[in-house]
Parts: sequence; structure tokens; C-alpha cells
Amino acid sequence: MTEKAQSPTDVFNNEDSNNSNNPTFDNVLQARLSRRSVLLGSASSAFAGVMGTMGLASIASPAMAAKPTTSGFIEALGFKPVSKSLADSIVVPEGYNVNIVYALGDPLNAKTPAFKNDGTDQHFEHRAGDHHDGMGWFGLSASGKPDTHGDKRGVIAMNHEATTDEKLTSFFIHTDGGKASLPRPAVESDKEMMIHGISVVEVQNKSGQWSYLQSSNYNRRITPMTEVSIHGPARGSEHLVTKFDPKATKSRGTINNCGAGKTPWNTYVSGEENWREYFFRDAQDDERRGKKDKSVTALLRYGRKAGEASRHGWESAGNEDRFARWNNSDLGNSTTEDYRNEMNTFGYIVEVDPYNPQLSLRKRTALGRFAHENCCFATPVAGKPIVAYMGDDSRNEYMYKFVSKAVWDPKDAHSNNRLNVGDKYLDQGTLYVAKFKDDGTGEWLELSMNNPIVAANPDFEFTNNAEVMIFTRLAADAVNATKMDRPEWGGVNPRNGEVYFTLTNNSRRTVDGEFGVDAANPRYYTDMKGKTENKGNVNGHILRLAEAKPTDTAFKWDIYLFGAQADADVSKVNLSNLTDDNDISSVDGLNFSSNTGICWIESDDAAYIDQTNCMMLAAIPGKVGDGSNQTLRYSRADGSEKIVNTQVGKAPNTTTLKRFLVGPKGCEITGWCETPDGKTIFVNIQHPGENTKMSDVNNPNNFESQWPANAGYGPGKRPRSATIAITKADGGRIGT
Repeated sequence: MTEKAQSPTDVFNNEDSNNSNNPTFDNVLQARLSRRSVLLGSASSAFAGVMGTMGLASIASPAMAAKPTTSGFIEALGFKPVSKSLADSIVVPEGYNVNIVYALGDPLNAKTPAFKNDGTDQHFEHRAGDHHDGMGWFGLSASGKPDTHGDKRGVIAMNHEATTDEKLTSFFIHTDGGKASLPRPAVESDKEMMIHGISVVEVQNKSGQWSYLQSSNYNRRITPMTEVSIHGPARGSEHLVTKFDPKATKSRGTINNCGAGKTPWNTYVSGEENWREYFFRDAQDDERRGKKDKSVTALLRYGRKAGEASRHGWESAGNEDRFARWNNSDLGNSTTEDYRNEMNTFGYIVEVDPYNPQLSLRKRTALGRFAHENCCFATPVAGKPIVAYMGDDSRNEYMYKFVSKAVWDPKDAHSNNRLNVGDKYLDQGTLYVAKFKDDGTGEWLELSMNNPIVAANPDFEFTNNAEVMIFTRLAADAVNATKMDRPEWGGVNPRNGEVYFTLTNNSRRTVDGEFGVDAANPRYYTDMKGKTENKGNVNGHILRLAEAKPTDTAFKWDIYLFGAQADADVSKVNLSNLTDDNDISSVDGLNFSSNTGICWIESDDAAYIDQTNCMMLAAIPGKVGDGSNQTLRYSRADGSEKIVNTQVGKAPNTTTLKRFLVGPKGCEITGWCETPDGKTIFVNIQHPGENTKMSDVNNPNNFESQWPANAGYGPGKRPRSATIAITKADGGRIGT
């Protein structure tokens, strides 16, 4: 989700909690080891070993990375680019077809009534949720059995990230817009809770048209009330003890799920992103806890200030437990009698088996706790660890990598006990955070008690690895990780194993100071929209890195693409020389096709929407190091000059980067998956019409969008998030 202009009462996706000074690596080490001299005897030798490994690790050519077979990958895009559009419709290239498959409110069983789309609908625990986001394809045979090669019938697992709001209420799902003041009505809060979470839905292709199967046994909803099992180092931690489970082995639900991924053993992994906004702490909570208590430090670092309003006010809807859990205050009793730790049970990667509706989901705490976007995996190699990459989608947060303790057994790709396989690879391993250097190299820094800088942190005293995984941001601060321009989706290029990350934008990026420009985040500029002035890295960029082996701690990096308007200054802003056929702003979603090798890039924009609705581009990117160094010059307030040298990839052209899709008004383009034959892609159209005012909830003429009803899908005119299927009229592979 991209940051947009917000009212004072709108707290969604406005986290601004990284105020760490991050002094130099050497200074951190010296200061913290001197303050915790007790560690010197046992830790110094371990640290010398860690530093020796980092210092001696070779940074090999990207060509040395493990490569999957590349037969079938295309070298040039075979469609005519579509123009920018402000129409309330979906635009795709000539020769392509679109059909709408699954939208907010669609029933998932035979007993649930058809969706009316007028605010009277109930039973959202049995309907499609809202704000369709990251998703994955899980094939079925013609008879409906799991089949990874299935391309005409399958199961899609998808996130339902959030709601279309004004003030406190998700107004489009309520008859007259809902109550935008406290206390919130229980009936409204229940509906709003139930449209969050995850859908698992069966779809099939008949006569060239995709549709979902309402009564499939695979269909299910996972909501904020679904019981969840806690796995990994944090299982049983005192920081996860709640009234719901004093043993801290389970919790309820998942919320604000954004990006997604698919594991090598065919399960779905979902990232919990802006969960902190759903909780409330009263104004006296810091005093009751003690302002120097480590729990207060952690709450502030994760953006939850005492007295700050929650997103929906669910904690005010009644005394029942399902509402009380959103009050994160220390109520003065024990941790087993309130929900002061409830927020600590969110912020993880969640794993689901889409093929088995009977299995509960599992929170994988070994992958850290932060504002998770998606989770992407390096190509598994027999006898080597599983490697996953992740981003923390908030301003000035970090990029992460997880390396499993267990090594890959190819037999696990065909296991029927898929979540048990997940236990094997995702519950034990090493978590790293990225440090980018100005010379185009970087290193992954270990986050564990094995790293003395983490263990000796005077600002937050870690006592075990469970705390490192629960309070990951504080550990990453301690090792001086590089603050990035909102790391969102990551993807692994199947051609060469290189890792791509979208850096969506950053309004806090400055020339100097705590958030000053650096080589990996090199742009600061002013973007004018009428009389509105936006500053920072307004349009975002895509960074890529290459490792000799995915398990290495060293890497090379460059910037593949800078988002920009085509007519922006090519020396300061449009550094990738984008044209009207491929310019883009606020790069967000990113997925690679394993069939064609195409990189699909999606936008969630607030800076360029006076010219075009959000879009999706297709790309055939090169490799790290295929471009050149570039120098950017900035004037400081004192009149001196700041010079930033960065590494920029080869500029794309209209055969390697072009616009494929533009969505309806007010939407974000997000989520992507494909059938194994590459002949269908599924894309999510999230929150069309999101800029509609609550006062106009019953006035369709004032809706920003009426999609998908205006495309012939479903009743009413209220806009709905929905999944679309795109096929080629000649039956060929998408993008060729």
C-alpha cells in the first residue's frame, strides 16, 4: 500500500517509527561491547569469526548464481503497449481478453445468499473479503485432486488486506456508511473484521471463461477470529502470553495481509503488514507499564503510541472478548488477564495449506516480526538450505533474508504433509538484515544472540532469540542496517537467481541527516501536482541484488528502474529514461513468471494519478552490473554540495519494458499469479473508487468508480475489489 494524502484521523499506513540514529558499524560495536563487558570473554571470538566470514566472502559474478532451466523464456515482449488511462475500466493490449472471477462479497458456499452490494449483506466469514491482494495458484487435476501442473482448474489463495475507509468506518459495506464515531456498533465492527484475512477459492476455465466454484470443498475464509498456531523461536514466549492463551502457543487470526508467496513445497505464505493500526492503548498506558520498560520501547518502535486512535475503534464495540483483544493496554493485572501482548502476536509470515481446509494456519516467527510485504524464495537446491527474502513496508525500514537450518530434500516438494514440511524449513534458521555500501556491494548482517551487537544493545536488552524475532526492528537498528524507501514486494529472477525489490516511495527522504540520500536510495526531488508539493523519493525505484549463492552474506547490487513521469528531468528524476509507453510511479507489486520469465510490475500510486490510473508493466530485465555508475548532486542548506554515486542498470527500451494494463479509477493494481502453462494470469484490482466520500455512499453518481458493476459483474453500483483473469485471444502465452 502506497502512502497517500491523509486526514488527521486517518492513521492507516502512516507509520513513522524508525527514529534510530544508526551510528557507524564500528561505533556501535565499541559502544555496546564496552557497556556490556561481560560479553567480551565469550562473544569476542564468535564475533571475530563472524567478521572474518563477512570480510572474506567473495562477491562473484551474477552469472555464477544457480540457474533454473531457461527454455521457454522470452527475449522480447510481443504486445503493443497500452496508453495511460483515466477511464473507469480495465485497459489491456489488443488481442487480450479479461473476465472478472471473484469479487468482494461473493458467497463461498451454497447456504450463503447472493451478494446484494447495498450495505445490507451479512455473513462475511463465508464471503470474499475486501481489498484483494497477494495471491498464489495451486493446480488441480480435471477430477479435482492436487496437481501442480493443473492449468484449467485450480485453487487460488489470496489476501484480503484492508477496507475502504473514511474516519473509522468501512462505509461501502454498511447501509448508510456506518458510524464514524466511538463507540463503534458491534454489528459494524463484526462485518469489518470478517472482510479481513485470506480467501481460498476454487476456480476453473470452461470454454475460455474463468469462474469460481461457489460450493467447492476447497473454499474457505481465514479471518481475524480464526485460530492460529504459533511456531518457531517465539512459541511460548512471555511476550506472546495473552488472556486467550497463557501458554503463548496459539493466537487468533491474521490481519492486514498484503504480499504473498508460494513455497517450494506448495503452500501459501502471507505477510501481515500494517497490523499495528488496529490496536489501541490508552493515554496512561506508558505510565502504568513504566516509561523505561522494554515493552514501551518496543511499542513505540512498532508505531503504537499511547492514546493514539486505532483504525476502526473495534476495541470500543463492546465488552466481549473479540472486541477487548484490540485494546493493547496494560490493565494492571497479569498478562494472562488482559491483551497487553496481543499486538505481539501479529506481524509475521503466515503459512496456509490451500489444499487442506481442515488444517489451521501457522505463524512462522523465525522469519521475524515487522510490516511484512511478501516472501519470495530462491530456487531450492538439493542439499542446500532454503532461502527466503522479505521487505518491511514502512518508511526507512529494512530488507531481510532467512536461511533455513534444514537443507532441501526434493522429495518434500511432493509431500502431502505440507505444513509439517514448513515446520522443517521455516521454524529454525538464521535471519539477516541488509546493509548496502556505496561501492555497489553489500552484506547480510545476522540477527541473533550470536551477534554481539544485537546481544549488547543497551537501548533494548535482548535476552534470547525469541525476543530478537518478536522485536526484529530493534535488532536491525542495532546492527546499522540500511534504511530503505519502503521495501515492498520482492521477486527472484528465474533466469539468473537475482533478487528484485520494489522501493515504493519515501516522503521522509532528505538530502542530509538521519534520512539523507545514499547510494541505494539516491533520489530527493520535488514533484508538483497543481499547487501540491511532494518531496522525497516520490515515484520510487526497483533495486536488485546478486549473490554467488543464496546462502552467502555478501552481494552486489544496482538499481534496475527508477519510477518517474516520462517528461521528468532525466538528470535528476527520470534516470531510467522512461517514455510514454512505460513510465510508472510508486512501483509496488512485483512477480516473475516461471513460464515466460517476464517480470510483472504493479503500481499503487498517489503522485501520478492526475495523468493515469494505476497500472501494470511487463519487463525483461537484464542483470546486476549491466549499466553504469551515475552521480547525483544536491545543494545543502549551507550552500555546499552533496554528491551521491550510485549504480544504475541499463535503461530499458520498448521491447524490454512496456505498459500492459491500466485499471479503473481509484484502484491499486496488486497480486499476481499464473497457470503453469503461462496462458492465464490472475491480477487483483484493489479498492476501486477509494476516494469516494462516505457522505455519498448512497449516491452512485458521486462514486469515483462503479467498477466492476459497470463491466457487467454483479448487482448494485458500489465499487468492489475483484480478481480478474487475463487470457490471449489466440490461446498463447501472456506477453509473447
